[in-house]
Order: sequence, then structure tokens, then C-alpha cells
Amino acid sequence: MTSFLPIDRWQEGDWIAAIAAIALFAVLALGGIIATRQREEVVGHPRGLFVLFYAEMWERFSYYGMRALLILYLTKWWLFGDGKANLVYGAYTSLVYITPVLGGYIADRYLGQRKAVLFGGVLLAFGHLLMAVEGNGGQGDPTINVFWLALSFIIVGSGFLKANISVIVGQLYRLTDVRRDGAYTIFYMGVNVGSALGTILVGYLGETIGWGYGFGLAGIGMVCGLIIFVIGKPALRGRGEPPDPVRLAEPAMGLRLESLLYVIGVLAVVAIWLLIQYQNVIGGLLMVSGVGLLIYVLVEAFKHDRETRDRLFAIIFLIALEPVFWGIYEQSGGSFNLFTDRFVDRGGVPTSLFQSINPIYIVILGPLFAWLWTALGRRGLEPSTPAKFGLGLAQVGLSFLVLVWGAEFLGGAMIPAILVFVLYFLQTTGELCLSPVGLSAMNRLAPRHMASLIMGAWFFATAGGEFVAGKIGQAIGGEGGEMTKEASLTMYAKIGWIGLGLGVAVLVVAPLVKRLMHLATLRDDDVGDDLLGQGEAGEPQIAGMHPQTKG
Repeated sequence: MTSFLPIDRWQEGDWIAAIAAIALFAVLALGGIIATRQREEVVGHPRGLFVLFYAEMWERFSYYGMRALLILYLTKWWLFGDGKANLVYGAYTSLVYITPVLGGYIADRYLGQRKAVLFGGVLLAFGHLLMAVEGNGGQGDPTINVFWLALSFIIVGSGFLKANISVIVGQLYRLTDVRRDGAYTIFYMGVNVGSALGTILVGYLGETIGWGYGFGLAGIGMVCGLIIFVIGKPALRGRGEPPDPVRLAEPAMGLRLESLLYVIGVLAVVAIWLLIQYQNVIGGLLMVSGVGLLIYVLVEAFKHDRETRDRLFAIIFLIALEPVFWGIYEQSGGSFNLFTDRFVDRGGVPTSLFQSINPIYIVILGPLFAWLWTALGRRGLEPSTPAKFGLGLAQVGLSFLVLVWGAEFLGGAMIPAILVFVLYFLQTTGELCLSPVGLSAMNRLAPRHMASLIMGAWFFATAGGEFVAGKIGQAIGGEGGEMTKEASLTMYAKIGWIGLGLGVAVLVVAPLVKRLMHLATLRDDDVGDDLLGQGEAGEPQIAGMHPQTKG
């Protein structure tokens, strides 16, 4: 156990955690100030964007802090083998991303996005706080059932929160507003500020003080996010409210419809508690439900005019690329986390702190990319959305190839930590080309009545990638269940070439996909109030005034 005192005995990890703690309190104070201020714009964007920024930041603080510890917790505390631990990790993270399909549907039809986010946040707070219950460890400890229950609360809570908070971001802007991609990149920075602080502080406490301390801090972070979201409600200017408030008050099965939906959410926690313990079943369900979702979107597509139908086809193409990207990328939290723990010369730094490299890169590079897309867009030079996807896939594949080539060139029993930094840099630039841009594209191209469903489908495809990542990690572990350096590097080379090759192929067909998006004829059908019609200086703008050059 590492002591916080005296200061002259602090190790490198202690200083990193202390700096992160100071940053944490500063961010909390700033979030409260912005949530309660009266001015409607901050740095040229609606104040509501920053309320959502801070709410999502704290939710990601909890999620990624816990994620940094999860694979280590599974192998070191609950004593799962490497292969099984990777499968559990993949099954859990896949369910986190599949439940937004249901949560998005419920928000679209009944609750509205704001109430769905609030309910999801409450469930998440319970889940993260339950993770602090350690028990005695090992497969025979009955406390492991509390662990499964904690995962279930987090999974269902994420279902209500993830897709819907992203949709509210889009509702703050016109479809043709040139600030949209920049807004989603700023929002995405909130994700990564929370991720960086969470992985450092939650990971540090979990590895050096005790698992329960780390997970408990994650729960406190989620409560902070809930507080900011509640007090910042006026800044949303009515966005995300129920489509039919009267209907929510109607009786259904002896309860108000709204209350019944919350009961269903709690019952879903029980169902997931059973499902998460049978990981292979999840893979089959993903396949069946994925086909069903694809059929539903295709049927809906043929009910619309040609342009809307083409846009839905473009959405399907983009979403289909996600399982490959995230299957490669998400090795970072699973197999590559164990790889870093065992085969990288870490210089005494706790393994989980390496998980903060990617979000720190995004905090640094995010503003640069937001400026770059806007600057290129105004000059008509910005790559199209499918081209950005191709660049993202190529870079995430190259990240593992660089790791493998570097390890072979340098040799030695332990891999230098610099290669980990290079890998995360390439993954970060790839992620910034795909993830925030994809969020923006889903919101822009989807028909209004399918907005949350399409955003849910986006996260569903991510779920497929998460499960693929778990299966890749399981394969690295092999039948014996334990990873080796050689087996890991062999698999990383394979997935690296797959990502690079597919990225090049997507770049070739990108112009064809861009034509399906019919960007020139996008229009604003549902302008809510004057907030949507104001530019950076609050001057009225006309929809379509700016040329629509973004992907």
C-alpha cells in the first residue's frame, strides 16, 4: 500500500494522482459555474452544450475509471483466467453499448431524452457504488453476485443515458450549422477529460490503496454528474422533453406510464444480472438482434423518399464499419491492458494509469481537430464523413503494426513504454476521425422521428465491436487461458493489417457514399426557438446560409 504522506516519499504515480485530484476539483467548480450562469452562450456555443459536457464528463469519469481496473480486477481479485476475463470484459462492454437501442426507443416515444438521461444516471450511480463491495475475492466468494449486479446497473443505466445525451447535443443546433461537428468534438472532449481523470484517480486508488476505494470514487463522480445535469436544466431550453407529456401521466397496468417505464428499467437490471453471467449467449443475441435491427432500418428506409432512403443506406454503411474499428481499438482496455501489465517496462507506474494516455491525447488534440474540420469546411476542403472513417480505420490498424514492428526491432524481454505512447497516439488520431464525426453524422442524416433509434444503432454497432474485442482477447489467451507475449504480438499484427486494408478500401469508395448523403438538400424541419437561429455573436442566421461542405 502506497502512503500519501510524507511528501518526500511520493512516487511518480502519487504525483500524477495528486495533480489529477487538483484538476478534478477545478473542473467540478467550473462545471457548477457554467451550469448556473445566465448568459446563453459560452465561447460561441449554447450554454446547454457545456451542461451536457460536464454531465457526460462525470459519467465517463466513472465508466472509464472503472474500465481501467476491470480486467485487472477480474484476473487479480476474482481470479479469472486471461481468456475468460477478456470474454467477460467484452460481454460487459458490448451490453453497455447495446442497451442504448432500447433506451433510445423509449426516449423517442415516451420519456424524452432528458428524463431518460436522469433515470440512467441514477442507475449508474447505484452500479458504481455497488462495485465498491469487494468481498473476499476468488470464484467461490458469494460476493461475486454483487459484482454481477453492479455491472447490471451500469449496463442498464448506460442504456438510458448514452444515446440520449448525445441526441440533446444535436438538438441545440440547426442541421446546417457549421458549428455542429465542432460542438460534437467539444462534447467528445468532455468524455475524455472525464476519462483521463477517472483512469488516473480511480485506477490509482484501486491498484495502490484498494479496489473498493477506486470503485467508490467512481460512484461519487457519477453523483456529481447528476447534480450538474439537474441544476443545468434551464440551459437546455426545453430540448429533450417528452414528445407527449400528457401520455406519460396516463394509467398503465395500475401505474402512470412514466412510473411503469421506470419499473421496467429496474426489472431489466435483474434480467441483465442473469445474462452477464453467460457470455457466449450474448454473442448469439447480438447477432440475432443486429440482423433484426438492420431489417427494421431497411424497411423504414423504403417507406421514405429517395433522398431519405439514400441517407439511411449511407448510415448503414458507416455503422457497418464500427465493429472492425472498435474490435481493434478496444484491445486497449482488455488484452492490451494485461499486455501492458506484464510485458511493458512501466518504470513502477501502475498499469491502469496507462489507460489515461488516450484521453489525455484527445484533450490535447480535440481542439485542433475541431478547428481543422471547421477551417477546412469553410474552404470546401474538409474530407467527407466516409473518408474520415477510412482514415480512422487505417490509423487504428497502423497503431498495432507499429507496436509489433517496434517490438521486433528493439527486441528484449520487456517492451519500452514509448511504443505504448505511439500506439495510443495513432489510435487517438484515428478515433478523432471516426467517433465524434460519426455521432454528428448519425444525428444529421437520420430522419427526425428516428433520431434516438439511429443513435442507439450507432452504439449497438459499437457493442458488436466490443464483443469482437473480447473474442480477440480470448483467442490471445488460448485454451490455457493465459496470454503470452508472442501470441499477443502475432494477433496484433493480424488485426493491424485488417484495419489498415479496410481503411484504404473505404477511402476508395468514400465519394460514392458521400453522394448517398445528399448534403446539399439537408434542411431544418424542426426549428424549436430562437436559440437554434443564433450564431456565435447572437446574430440571427438563416438556415442554409453557410455552404454545407462537411462530410
